[in-house]
Amino acid sequence: MEKVRIGIIGAGLRSGIAKYWHDPDGKSVVVGAADVSMERLKEFQKKINEDAYITTDYQELLARKDIDAIAVLSPDHLHEEHAMASLQAGKHVYCEKPLAITVEGCDRIMETAKKTGKHLMVGFNMRYMSMYQTMKGIIDSGVIGDLKAVWVRHFVGFGGYFYYHDWHGNSKNTTSLLLQKGSHDLDVIHWITGKYTKKVSAFGGLDYFGGSQPNTLTCPTCDIKDTCPEASLHTLTQCAFREEIDVEDNNMVIMELEGGIKASYLQCHFTPDYQRNYTFIGTKGRVENNDQEGKVYVRTRKSNSWHEHSDVTYDMKQEKGSHGGADPKITNDFVELVLNNKQPLTTPFAGRMSVAVGCAATESIRSGGKVIDVSPGPSMTYV
Repeated sequence: MEKVRIGIIGAGLRSGIAKYWHDPDGKSVVVGAADVSMERLKEFQKKINEDAYITTDYQELLARKDIDAIAVLSPDHLHEEHAMASLQAGKHVYCEKPLAITVEGCDRIMETAKKTGKHLMVGFNMRYMSMYQTMKGIIDSGVIGDLKAVWVRHFVGFGGYFYYHDWHGNSKNTTSLLLQKGSHDLDVIHWITGKYTKKVSAFGGLDYFGGSQPNTLTCPTCDIKDTCPEASLHTLTQCAFREEIDVEDNNMVIMELEGGIKASYLQCHFTPDYQRNYTFIGTKGRVENNDQEGKVYVRTRKSNSWHEHSDVTYDMKQEKGSHGGADPKITNDFVELVLNNKQPLTTPFAGRMSVAVGCAATESIRSGGKVIDVSPGPSMTYV
């Protein structure tokens, strides 16, 4: 195989990543797409490939012989169905995070990939961002000593627009936002530390969104759309205060990782700003990022070595492409995986473990904060 022919399942917002795969003069082309909305599919053709085959039945896409691989970009609760069907149809699979919305679903996908012998890759594009690669490189160098503690804050400014005006707000579609949104952060914690979480305790609540408004209410038809602070500014128009919303809008998770590393994770969807703040503390210093300034700070302490004499600030370079330049890199890695069996920065098992932690933390929240053991899975070897 000299060129990977890719089909897309899910022509929504995330389908924009397909532009990096459609390179007729390169190693991959996008030849088809499936979605329940023909309107979205026609828009997809305009943006990606006007000659792409489109269908509202994803099984028709999987039946095509001119498709080697499938990118699953559909809503979270459909990942398991679409990934398994694609693998069983003999296609290699790129699946957006989270891999599934249950641990059992992840295990079924991984087992299907093993049985079919097809490649499976999870869309953890934060591993490809220069900021987090820089932080991992610093920690791996040993400059802050032995890693002992991690502190992560994720402020999701405009969280209502992202998650409470559509399907994300209902747990049947997501389990909780500790999977949909948190899977990135949980994976970065695992990846940078090189350790998986063993047990968690968590607290959270639905303290701002949700409420008593009818599930059929939309922003354009609402009497208070001109004064409501959460009136939708885009096409996602379901009321953010409707009855069916049942996923927490703020969470605090305490984790114990392998090797005794302790970590804490906060996620909040009604903050005024959007930022991720990571702090890693070792026996000789700490590393902290500021993603709004594009900087990583290294602070050192007395260690009887030259490291204690200076602190270092790293300025992130601007990279081309969406998600801070990560999307072109991760899409290329999928192509290299299929063509040359070159292993990417991510692993299916890592995708499974971020879901396992998110599910355990959600269980802890909804049972009063009790300590929950994280399902270890068949292997704890690769991060």
